[in-house]
Amino acid sequence: MSDPLTSYRKKRDFTVTPEPSTAGQASRGGRAFVIQKHWASRLHYDFRIELGGAMKSWAIPKGPSLDPKDKRMAVHVEDHPISYNSFEGDIPAGQYGAGKVIIWDKGSWEAVDGDPLKQYRSGHLKFELRGHKLHGRWALIRMKPDSQKKEAWLLIKEKDDYARPALTYSVVDEMPDSVAGLAVKEERKPAPVAASPRKHAKMPAGAVKAALPTHLAPQLATLADAAPGGAGWLYEIKFDGYRLLARVSGKSLRLYTRNGNDWTAKLPALTAALQRMKLPAGWYDGEIVVLDERGLPDFQRLQQAFDSAGSAAAVSYYLFDLPFYDGYDMRGVPLRERRKLLQSLFNTKTPAPVRLSDAFDVSAKDIVASACRMGLEGVIGKRQDSLYVTRRSTDWIKLKCTQRQEFVIGGYTDPQGSRIGIGSLLLGVHDAHGKLRYAGNVGTGFDARGLAALANKLKAISAASSPFSGATGRYRKVHWVEPLLLAEVSFAEWTADGHIRHSVFHGLRSDKQPQAINRENAMHIPAAEPQSKTLESLKVTHGERVIDAASGITKIELIRYYGLVAPLMLPHLKGRPVSLLRAPDGLAGQLFFQKHLGEIKMHGVRQLATALDPGHPPLLEIAGAGGLLSAAQMNVLEFHTWNALKTSIMKPDRMTFDLDPGEKTTWESVQQAALLLRAFLQQLELEAVIKTSGGKGLHVVVPIKKQHGWDTVKDFSHAIVDHLAGALPDRFVARSGARNRVGKIFVDYLRNGFGATTAAAWSVRARPGLGVSVPIGWDELEKIKGGAHWTVADIHARLDQGNAPWEANGSRPQSLARPMKILEFKPARK
Repeated sequence: MSDPLTSYRKKRDFTVTPEPSTAGQASRGGRAFVIQKHWASRLHYDFRIELGGAMKSWAIPKGPSLDPKDKRMAVHVEDHPISYNSFEGDIPAGQYGAGKVIIWDKGSWEAVDGDPLKQYRSGHLKFELRGHKLHGRWALIRMKPDSQKKEAWLLIKEKDDYARPALTYSVVDEMPDSVAGLAVKEERKPAPVAASPRKHAKMPAGAVKAALPTHLAPQLATLADAAPGGAGWLYEIKFDGYRLLARVSGKSLRLYTRNGNDWTAKLPALTAALQRMKLPAGWYDGEIVVLDERGLPDFQRLQQAFDSAGSAAAVSYYLFDLPFYDGYDMRGVPLRERRKLLQSLFNTKTPAPVRLSDAFDVSAKDIVASACRMGLEGVIGKRQDSLYVTRRSTDWIKLKCTQRQEFVIGGYTDPQGSRIGIGSLLLGVHDAHGKLRYAGNVGTGFDARGLAALANKLKAISAASSPFSGATGRYRKVHWVEPLLLAEVSFAEWTADGHIRHSVFHGLRSDKQPQAINRENAMHIPAAEPQSKTLESLKVTHGERVIDAASGITKIELIRYYGLVAPLMLPHLKGRPVSLLRAPDGLAGQLFFQKHLGEIKMHGVRQLATALDPGHPPLLEIAGAGGLLSAAQMNVLEFHTWNALKTSIMKPDRMTFDLDPGEKTTWESVQQAALLLRAFLQQLELEAVIKTSGGKGLHVVVPIKKQHGWDTVKDFSHAIVDHLAGALPDRFVARSGARNRVGKIFVDYLRNGFGATTAAAWSVRARPGLGVSVPIGWDELEKIKGGAHWTVADIHARLDQGNAPWEANGSRPQSLARPMKILEFKPARK
């Protein structure tokens, strides 16, 4: 028999790649499956099933869908060894399939209706999956062969209790992380979970029958700068404790931190109390705290409870959500309905350690004021109609009484006077590129007992050199440590150079990863939109229509994209006039800009006052997430914004430079041009941020104070480009036109005129592949492979960075007075 792994081995150099070279042992029962998320030249998902002594493999560009209407392309590739099932890691550059690989799902499978090998050879394989994320019946169907070298198949979810419509749920977006190390409970016949005989009210709309997942990431809140306006919110106390999720499955009850660490053994009293409640199977979300004499959460006492034997009995568990309940996935149910079910589980016999987190439908201003007077950390606001998502969301917000967050400890100083142990802790946060930056120190808030224990922990992780990237403060004697411990610290403010002032230590945290700690920046959260206009209930027509033949992206996938990035995109659209690029027949049809609504109605796309542009129809703005979705339903692909806000329409608040390469211009030349432009702007004492255009070039944006009119700002930007073109004529041109810029770059300053627009950050671009305009950091520029480095198909690999690169690089408004003087530019007199 021929070796099924011959092709696999020929493509790889095992002296370089960490991928396994040996075949591996057959799994128990001989029916394993694995899905590996693979960031190669383009993100895709590798679906593999154990069959015939190897892993039959298909590359699925968009990943699996739980919607039976979605027929996902699956390209048959070479067989992989069974040992590949446990592979996670980075395939080095220059190797076949170079890029990061994680185990997105794994488990066992079973053929339906006959011999699986015979079905596979016939090109019609029906099977049932039992994994962490994928369950139920599926089919792989081979398409008719064509001239392609690789076989094209379709992966289709069959109709059963695990199917879900794509409009309301995307399993690859909702569950993006690795399941490596988790064990799947094997069952001979894993039928869909049915409701238990417990008597309860009819499940609310949005509840879907589902197996209980073995792992669940909790929904996280976003720090807000102020309470949102309007109704539709409820507020809970922000507990000064640890996030904890309880998984109940029959007699089994496990307690997990937000990072998936099992704390069941640490909390025996709480585990016993929850077991006495005889809760239905499900995931229960809450926070553990230790209360002081006044009945208020005390973080240091909570930490001490884990340091002292028996003290964990003092821990209280406040429950506030139930994403899975009694055989149903409740994440598609509005919060108000989930809370009703949760509340029904509490009565006078509920054990004392388990409590319901009260919710208040009151003014945010009043409850924040009350919380602060009581000495609490703050409050959590939640949209009453929001769904439960396993990521950070603006549907849940944090409103704090004082600034407070976690910091990575990078060192400590010797104690002074009568103090023992340590003097102060040197703190850091990670920037947008993962580098640990010094953020100041903390020397107050310790008690004698805590100081001695902390000193011992720090000595155990001593390091020879500083873990910080860049400068730190001036200290007489510093002891460096490995950046492994986290300190919870409150403080008065951030200084201009990124350090905290008037800091107070509250304790160590052990429920978060050091790599995840960065500076928390408060966002402005808009008022709640009516639930009737969210993605879950938006009426979509022709959702199956392919918009872009190159990527195969459909209309419904574009709408889902804009729903996904709305929290990141809305700050770039807020208050700015917008122009919309529509494509009613996709990229292959006619494209046209729309600056006014006319007879068309789009919920959430608002008309501005006619006084902003006299003599013309009203300008438009996107009023919220519903506006993005309604526009996408009306076939809008691109969103372009002005360089001014509606509140000061005649005075721009930024200058934009669009680096537009001509024919025969290399991408390396575009990168160098951006760096040269930045260097010149810095000579003018101006700082800029940068983003990919989503097309061929880059956008460099300079935030400015609203001091000058359009003509002055445009003329000054023109002067900057003229200077560049004059100094470096072999690289830059100051005139548009294809003939003028062959092998050169036109720095488009025309975007700075009245009524001119530029594609907004996170906007899709109407080009083959559907690139996305993404904010980046200057130190990322050399790693970017093109203006369309990210596309709709792989953007979720970037969402965790969000707008942080711009925040880290600084985006404060700057005066143009000094730069104009340096360039000897004199504004024209009016």
